[in-house]
Amino acid sequence: MRREQSQQNVPHKSAPGRLTTDRSTLFVVGVPIGHPDDITIRALKVLRQADVIASEDPAATQSLLSHHGIDRPLTSYGPTHVREKVAILIHRLQRGAQIAVVSDCGSPVVADPGCLLVAAAHSHDIRVVSVPGPSALTAAVAAAGLSGDSFFFQGRLPETKSLMRRCLASLLTNQTPTVAFCSKKSLTLALMTIAEIAPQRRIVLACDITRPHEMIIQGSARQAQRILLDSAQTIQDVTLILEGSRTSANSRARKKKREPS
Repeated sequence: MRREQSQQNVPHKSAPGRLTTDRSTLFVVGVPIGHPDDITIRALKVLRQADVIASEDPAATQSLLSHHGIDRPLTSYGPTHVREKVAILIHRLQRGAQIAVVSDCGSPVVADPGCLLVAAAHSHDIRVVSVPGPSALTAAVAAAGLSGDSFFFQGRLPETKSLMRRCLASLLTNQTPTVAFCSKKSLTLALMTIAEIAPQRRIVLACDITRPHEMIIQGSARQAQRILLDSAQTIQDVTLILEGSRTSANSRARKKKREPS
C-alpha cells in the first residue's frame, strides 16, 4: 500500500486502466460503516483506478483497501489544514487527475469532511461524481421501527451539557423523528438530558450497525441507560433516533382510546 508523504512532492502518475471518463474528476465515494464487505462494485472499481485517494482517516482507509486487495496512493484529507489540502488536490485535478475522496466510514460530506473539496471542484468547473454507498443515517432509520417517511437529520450532537440541553430542547419539538450521530460523551449527555426533560419520549439507539455485535435499543432514555449499563459490549458508534412529538402524541391518543372507560 502506497501512502503519499507529501502531496507537493509526488509526481502525477495515472492509474492503470483509466476510469470511463477522459476528464479530471472528483469521485465522492461511500465506504462501509462497519463491515468491510458493505461496499459497491462500482466503488471498488473507482478506488482501484483513482490516481489518488483522499481520506479523512488514512489508517482506516488503508485497512479497507488492504481487505479488498487495492493498492493506490493514499493521502490525508482533514481534519486539520483542510483548506491547504483542498488547494493541493484541486491543483492535481486541474492537471488531469482523477481523485476519490472518502470518509473513515459512510459517505463524505454527510456529517463528515468533504464539503469544501466538493465546492471547490464545482467552482473550478471540475467534474464531480457521487458514488453512493452505506450510510449510518439510512441504516439506522431502516432498523429503528419508526416511520422513515420524513425525518430531521441533526448531524453530530454537542459534547457540553449546556449546548446539549439547548439542542435537545429544540429537537424535542420536531414533529417528525430526529436522527443524530453520537460520540460516547455526547450519548451519555443526551440520555441524561432526555431522561430529565422528556422521560416518556421514545428513542432508538442503533449501536455499531453492520458489525458483529450490532444492537438496536428501543424505549425511553432511562431504559436505554439501563440496557447499556448491563451490556458487556464496548460500543463504538451510535446513531440516536428521537421519536417526533406528533408521533408521540398520536401514540398516546391511541393508547388512551384502547383503555376501558
